[in-house]
Amino acid sequence: MQILRYLIAGVLMAAFAVVIMPSFFRIDTTEYAIVTQFGRPVRAITEPGLAVKLPAPIQTVIRLDKRIQVHQMEQIEFLTRDKKNILVEAYATWQVSDALQFFKSVGDTAGADIRLADILASELGVALGQHELSHLVTTDESRMQLLAMLAQVTQHIDQRTIPYGFRVTDVRLKRLNFPQANRASVFRRMRAERARIARQLRSEGAEEATKIRATATADQITILSKARREAERIRGEGEAEAIRIYAKSFGQNPEFYQFLRSLQAYDKVFTNDTTLILPADSALLKYLHDMGQNGVPVANGQGKGDERQR
Repeated sequence: MQILRYLIAGVLMAAFAVVIMPSFFRIDTTEYAIVTQFGRPVRAITEPGLAVKLPAPIQTVIRLDKRIQVHQMEQIEFLTRDKKNILVEAYATWQVSDALQFFKSVGDTAGADIRLADILASELGVALGQHELSHLVTTDESRMQLLAMLAQVTQHIDQRTIPYGFRVTDVRLKRLNFPQANRASVFRRMRAERARIARQLRSEGAEEATKIRATATADQITILSKARREAERIRGEGEAEAIRIYAKSFGQNPEFYQFLRSLQAYDKVFTNDTTLILPADSALLKYLHDMGQNGVPVANGQGKGDERQR
């Protein structure tokens, strides 16, 4: 009897190990789990932890990565609104949002990539066809529309992928190039455009330089005019002061003042080559007469009417 009880207990433990234990499974934080019953999805487990299902082959578990995935788009040729052929290589990031719907519609990551490739190519083609090349590749920030275009493309693609159980979080361009046959003409146009901009900048610089020179010249004339007025005022005040001093000196000693002024006149009039013909009683010759023994000047002429040469 004791042996029979041990045998039953062993059978039950074996049954638990074979049947019950495989029914438990663990969900990681980086994944979703889809429980299928005879190949048909019945429920999705989105929270990490320990879960239970019926033993296989009745129910099985399919795991889906919940982390952000990256879809690489192959290089495709598009046409811009201004009829420019460009080669575009892009990528999109996406993430499973509804695990059960995702599994029912696309199945797995490979199926999502196939569906996303078609949507991404079509949306990029539409968006690029609505923009000129100069709005996508330019040094003028006011004309750049690439980032706004990509944001719009991301929004449109995301709306189209929601029914498939995943969301597109971002779309970016890895490379934008020209077909080999068009590169030479594109480079020529780019050089011509840069030359035009350079000429415009030089012209604007020359115009600004002319304005600055004209302003500087006007300021110079104004400053010099003010300086001349100030100099004339100071000179006038100085001459007036000099006349006042001369008048005061003349009033104190008229004879000395007359003598001093005569010497100043001599200094300005007479040089080594000066010849003057003046009457003997000329005031200019007053201090040029020879001095007598008694200190009184004696005229060189014999009469008032005589003329002398100096």
